[in-house]
This record gives sequence, C-alpha cells and structure tokens, in this order.
Amino acid sequence: MSEKYDLPKGYEFTQVEQRWYEYWMRHKTFSAKMEEGRESFSIVIPPPNVTGVLHIGHALNNTLQDILVRYHRMKGDNTLWVPGTDHAGIATQNVVERQLATEKLTRHDLGREKFIERVWQWRRDKGGTIINQLKRMGASCDWDRERFTMDEGLSKAVREVFVRLYKEGLIYKGDYIVNWCPRCHTALADDEVEHDPTQGKLYHLRYPYADGSGEVVVATTRPETMLGDTAVAVHPEDERYQGLEKIGIRLPLVDRIIPVVLDHHVQRDFGTGALKVTPAHDRDDYEIGLRHDLPRIKVMDDHGVMNENAGPYQGLDRFECREKIVADLREQGYLVEIEDYEHAVGKCYRCATVVEPTTSKQWFVSVRPLADKAVAAVREGRITIYPNTWDNTFYAWMDNIRDWCISRQIWWGHRIPAWTCQKCGKLVVETTDPEKCPHCGSTDLVQETDVLDTWFSSALWPFSTLGWPENTKELQAFYPTSILITSFDILFFWVARMMMMGIHFMDEVPFHDVYLHALVRDKHGKKMSKSTGNVIDPLVMIDQYGTDAFRFTLTAFAAQGREIRMDEERVEGYRRFINKLWNAARFAQMHIKDADPAITRVADDPAGLPLPHRWILSRTNATIAEVRKALDGYNFNDIASHLYQFTWHSFCDWYVEWIKKDLYGDDDQARQNARGVLLVVLENILKLMHPVTPFVTEEIWSQLPGERDTIMLAPFPEENSVWHDPRAEEEMELLMDIISGLRTIRTEAELHPTAKITATIISPDADKRAVLKTFADSVATMVRAEKLDIVDQGEVPDDAGHGMAGDVELVVPLAGLIDVEAELEKLARERNKLDKELARVSGKLKNEKFLANAPVAIVDKERAKEEELLAKLAKNDESVARLNKLR
Repeated sequence: MSEKYDLPKGYEFTQVEQRWYEYWMRHKTFSAKMEEGRESFSIVIPPPNVTGVLHIGHALNNTLQDILVRYHRMKGDNTLWVPGTDHAGIATQNVVERQLATEKLTRHDLGREKFIERVWQWRRDKGGTIINQLKRMGASCDWDRERFTMDEGLSKAVREVFVRLYKEGLIYKGDYIVNWCPRCHTALADDEVEHDPTQGKLYHLRYPYADGSGEVVVATTRPETMLGDTAVAVHPEDERYQGLEKIGIRLPLVDRIIPVVLDHHVQRDFGTGALKVTPAHDRDDYEIGLRHDLPRIKVMDDHGVMNENAGPYQGLDRFECREKIVADLREQGYLVEIEDYEHAVGKCYRCATVVEPTTSKQWFVSVRPLADKAVAAVREGRITIYPNTWDNTFYAWMDNIRDWCISRQIWWGHRIPAWTCQKCGKLVVETTDPEKCPHCGSTDLVQETDVLDTWFSSALWPFSTLGWPENTKELQAFYPTSILITSFDILFFWVARMMMMGIHFMDEVPFHDVYLHALVRDKHGKKMSKSTGNVIDPLVMIDQYGTDAFRFTLTAFAAQGREIRMDEERVEGYRRFINKLWNAARFAQMHIKDADPAITRVADDPAGLPLPHRWILSRTNATIAEVRKALDGYNFNDIASHLYQFTWHSFCDWYVEWIKKDLYGDDDQARQNARGVLLVVLENILKLMHPVTPFVTEEIWSQLPGERDTIMLAPFPEENSVWHDPRAEEEMELLMDIISGLRTIRTEAELHPTAKITATIISPDADKRAVLKTFADSVATMVRAEKLDIVDQGEVPDDAGHGMAGDVELVVPLAGLIDVEAELEKLARERNKLDKELARVSGKLKNEKFLANAPVAIVDKERAKEEELLAKLAKNDESVARLNKLR
C-alpha cells in the first residue's frame, strides 16, 4: 500500500485514479479465485463492439456491473467478471471499408483473404480503445481472461454449436423472405431492422379486370414493386369480388395477366378490400404466395437497382423507379390518387438505409424448440427479469418469434462451416475443414462464402468464454453466471438468444437474473444524439468531475423501470459529495492518524457510551442493512440514496459536529470514545461506498491508522445487533429536530450568523424535557444560544420567531436582534431590482419572434429564470410581512 501522508485540502482525483488502477492491475486484485467452500459470483460483460468508444450507456451498464462485482468480492465470494469485445461483423467491415475508400480501394480490390488480414490489423491497432476507456471507469474485470468473439476458443465453440444444431435439424438452408440492406449487401434479422415512423405517400392504383369488364383499386407505399406482382388477393367472403378469381387482372404497365386469389389474410374493411401480392418483396405477400403456389418475381438486385424483370425500368435505382412508374401510371390513367401517409419504414440498424424485403437463399435457425425452453425458464422462475414489467413483453415476443436468419453476405465474421461438393452436389457440415466429400470421395469442395450473424457468437458468450466445449474448471465454478446487466433494447437481440443457446447446450440457464436498465436520455427526456448536441461524453465527465462522482451519479439515476434523465449539474453536485467525504476524512485524520487501530474496540459494547456515539453506531448498522438489501435486490438508486443521506447528513453534518467538543476537550476518556467511534464509522462508510466510488475510498482507506491491504479485499460490512439502539435513535432525532427548528427560525429571521439568541423550548413530555436538559449545553452551542429555557408550558410573544419540532414548541424572541427599518429598506431595494429583471424576462417570453427563433435551450433557460424571480419575489413578500409584525 502507499505511504502515509496528510490528506491535502483538495481531492486530486486524476492522480489518485491513475495510481490506484495501476496498483490494482499490478497486484492482480481483479483476478478470480476458485477456492473451495466459497459461494461463486460471476458475470459476463455485454461485449462492446470492437469498433466502439465509450458512451453514456456503456458507462451506466459497466458501473452497475462493477458495483456488484466489487460487493461480492468484498463478501469473500469467488468472483469473476469476464471482459471482452464483439467482432461486430457489419460495423467493423464498414469501418475498414471506409478506411480503404480513402486509399481509393475496395475490399474486392484486396480479395477476401487480404481484406480479412486488414481487418485483423485494424483490430490490433484500434480495437483496444473501449477496453482502455472501461478501465478509466474503474471496471474491475479479470483482464487476464479477456475474450474476443473471433478468438480461437470462441471460434471453436461457434463451429461446434453450428454443426450440432445442423445435425439436430435445427439449422437449415432455404429460400425465404429476408430483410435486405442494399448498402451493407447482407440479410438482416428482424431485430436488426429499426422501424421509424416516416411521412410517406400511399398510392392508389387502378388494376383493370383481364376481360376489361371492370377494375379494382389497390393501395401501396412502394409502387415500384408492382412490377413483381403475381396476384391480387381478396377475402373469400367479400361479395364485391365474387367470381373475380375466374377472370383475373391485367397488370398495368407490363400487360401481364395475374390471378385473383381468395385468402382469409385480407381485411375486407381495409381500403377497397383488394391487396396486390408481391411474394418476392413483401413478408405477408410471401406467405400468401406459399399458400397459393404463386411465382416469385424479383424485380431488383442486391444493390436496390431494378433488374431485368423490371422491363423498361431496368437499371434505375428503386426510388428513381418509383418516380418514373408513378409518372407512367398517371399518364396512362392508372393512378387514382396519392395521399400523405405516415408508416413505419424499416431501416438497417447499422447504416440507416431503407431495407428491402426480398427472397434469398439463407441459413436459418429453427428457434421454436429453443424458444419454448427459454420461456419455460422464465415462467418457472429459473431466470428472473428485473424489473418484472418486462415479463409480458418477453413472452409476447417469444410467442411470435420467427426462424432466425443467421447468414450474412459479408466477409468479416465466422465463415459458415458448410461445403458443397461440386461433384455430387451434397452439403458437408463439419467442425473441421473436410479434405474430401464423405458422400462421394471428391476433393472438389467449395465453402459457403457467407458468415454468421454477429449475434450468433454473442449468444454463446456465457459458456464459450468459460472454455466450452471443453469442461473447464471455470465452467464448473462459474456457470450458470449470476446476473446479466444490459440495456432493455437488446433483450431480444441478445438476451433471449443466450437463454436459448445456454439451456440447449448446457442444459442449464446461462444466468439466474437479468437486470434491464433504461436508455440514458438528456435532462429533458430527449434521446441523446450528436445532431441535437445533447450528448454527454463520459470521458469529459470523468476529466471534469472525477470517475467517482460520475459513477455515483449514474448509480443514483438507476431506478428500476424508470427513465434515466442525465443532468451534468447532478454530476457536479455529487462531486461536492465526494469532496464532503474527503474533508470529513481529513478532519478524522487530524485526530486518529497516530492512533492504534484497536481504539475501535470501544464500539464492541456501546451500551455505556454517550448518546451521540450510540446513535451513530445504530444508524451505521441500519445503513449497512439498507445498503445490503438494495445491493441484493439490484435497487441501485437506493444504494446511492442511503449512502448519501447517511454520509452527508448523519455522519458529516451531525456526528462530526457533535463530537468536536470531545475531540478538542480535556476529558481523555471522552476523546478516546470519540476517536474510536469516529474511526469505526469512517471505516464502515468507506467499505459501504467502495463498490460505487472505488478510487476515493481506496485513497482514504490507505491513510487510516495501521497496516492495511487494499479496501477491495476488506470484508463488506455486516449488521451488528449490538449496535442496534432504537432508543438512542429516537432521542437523537429529538435533539436534531430541535436544533434544525431553531436554526430555521434564525434563517427565516435573517439573523446575523454571530448573533446570540435566547430560546424557550416547550414540551409537556417529561421524558423529552429530561433528554433536552441533559444536552442543553450542546444544543445551545449548535444554535448559538446564550440562554435556553426548557419548560412544560409557555406563551408565544408577538415579536418572537416560532416553530414546531414534532409536538415540541420552539420560541425565539427577536426584539432587539433586528434593525427592522433598515431591513425593510433593504428589501424594498431588492424588490425594485427583482421587478425590473422580471419585466425584462417576461417581455422576452411574450415576444413571439423570440419564441419562434431562439433555440429551445435558451427559451427554457429564460422560463426557468422567470420562475426563479417569481420565487424570490414571494420570499421578499414573506420577509416584509414578518418584519412588519416586529414594528
């Protein structure tokens, strides 16, 4: 540990944080132990993308994980936090392709093998950025066990899982309608498509009957897909179209006759009740096509450009084609109307390109058998989701789950371990590269070019990172993991799939608990984005306020099921809290730095100690219970609240102030009692706070008396029944209420801080009067009273300040303490100034031009200023009224 020194006046967090993190790393204090007879606690980090940089969501997520990891490590559990990063197939490939573009190259210029080498080089050069940033957050991961979803061990696990699922009939290859990104040139799973409300157009088109005897009107948001229509569907009981299936439809522009099919999927009361069917470019139409054996005509290629099936529109971009087709339909009399229409448009989660539903041969996981096991695990309580308000959402999504498209048409990722024999055409799927076809013996084998969805390897994370498919000691000790902490928005991307894979391959859930936190928004509840300029950068917060203050703020905001509205002012406020703790520690150090740590033994049997000591020990005991309960229940905001209230108010504001007379007095026994209890309470505060604020607590801990190992390995506080003292808490609460009440009277009367008062405390309760008389000198000192009368009854003069502390009445005569006329003149001047400022601000807010043109933040600032001025004027009025009573 570091050398002893006098704590400086200011807490220099930058040096402290760097020094202690290097110490922890050097001494491997984060390393997991597997000692017999101890409970195990394990957690796997949601692997951030290797392309990532630390954002506010990462900061929140990893702070919450670190709190639990440090707590369980201090409890003495065998504790493992597995770190790592995700290879992030599409995102990483995009980054490297953009890098190549600056060199006027494409991946095709390099070829697959050299491009993949280039990506690996990028990962070696840049891929550690977010790991280093997590270390700045204080993350106590076992860094010697860091994993990467493309490392050798995880790649082996991926192949093993793919091959087993294939041989079990749960992976298959087939034609299916998929979400296609024309920019990334790959299929996307349903949950990789983000649906944003978009203002678009709804086009109503006239489709004539094949025999020319009539027409039907259909509506579409994508008129370019009509070139691939292979039917019109109507409800079989829709009387408007009886017999139409015998006539058919003549498709405009291409003059192709298409059938009318009768399908219960069609809603009779929606629009005209007639639905154009494009099986190759719409998911619902694809299903209708399967039911009626309709052909699938793809009219655009993988780049979103119209192909040869589009006839005269071949070569046009899909959106250019839309404009041309609408113009041609209008010219030929087939366009009925165009109306504004808001609808959800699917976009690629990576590049925000509008996705195109299209048919393609892809690899799929048949997830229903896997999903049923996952649902059962949650229903049976083997997995608990926090907060449980997510249960029904989880069930609904799992009940409607579709087969998972796992193939991606990119180069960076786990290449699918399947080979096609060029001689016999059979498919070979094996964990190792086959040398020849097991069916015909040919050596002419061609491997699939597609790679697996990134989420496929991530789904194996809880067991693959522990060494599976080998039966490692880590797997035996730490699987199932204890809890997964992640954002609610990847509940289905990742969490559900980990459940499915973990249960299927390990025959056990991957984690017992799932804690879903909310997204972090700005203080107004708006989503953070660079375009709106409201992004809070964690690294900036750390540089300005320190990691501990930032972590404490995140913890304070993390209430289950509640939106997180981040406000930099709160970070600044908790920076003051860290300083408060630091200053309290400095004060304590002045009195205990040369003490024998054994002085804490005075707290072993506190019954004979004076009231303030018995009270603070009882409050310490209660806080230990409250913090442990909050930690065990994942109520992170409660952890912060209990620590803040106890440390700032009970300890700093009250206890430290109360014992100063003993610390500076001549009574050796009183001084020893104060020193001993002060040290034991400070030790407990530091240990309770360490999981949330690791750096400042470690620094202060190292400077307490005696030889000390890192606080990280100190035992976490446990309840001590000897300290539980309700009577002491009740009596001390009475004294604090009296002191607070008398201070409030002083404040409201605006007395000078040095002014001495006389006060009368009226209580008919003899027990309360006895307590007050015992501590009358202390109370008088803390409220600057030269005289304190404690009586069972009394009158309240008109010129006196008056207050209540429960059922105890407080009276402070004010005559002679205030120059009434001078104070009224001062208030009149203040009133005049406030009126002028209010007129200026109100005038701005009544100016329509200002409201229309000023940024929202500026308008909000002016409104807040107006509210503040109105509050000050109200306070001014109260002060005037109070002073007039003293005339």
